Amino acid sequence: QLQFVESGGGLVQPGRSLRLSCAASEFTLDYYTIGWFRQAPGKEREGVSCISRGGSVNRYADSVKGRFTVSRDNAKNTVYLQMNSLKPEDTAVYYCAVDRWTLSCSLKSNEYEYWGQGTQVTVSS
Repeated sequence: QLQFVESGGGLVQPGRSLRLSCAASEFTLDYYTIGWFRQAPGKEREGVSCISRGGSVNRYADSVKGRFTVSRDNAKNTVYLQMNSLKPEDTAVYYCAVDRWTLSCSLKSNEYEYWGQGTQVTVSS
């Protein structure tokens, strides 16, 4: 069982920024594709961004392109999701997930095997 923890969520005003972290202590995140997903109340889980093993490929949902950036810090064994220009519609629980097999990366949740516990992001004035 791969265990990792998301952090960095909180309450922020529209237009401000947050940086989410996905950290692991017992395995090397850079060996795997990492996805970021979110789920708002009453809505389906949505793929937000992903980064391939090694970091050569990343993808973004159209709704966050130009505002969100995914990155790796291998020295800290952490994957980040930098979220800028936040909007109220970005409010959701954000999850990171691990895909052990895909060489590229996907925003489809059914390709990910391990999920974190989630961190709440609320964008409100």
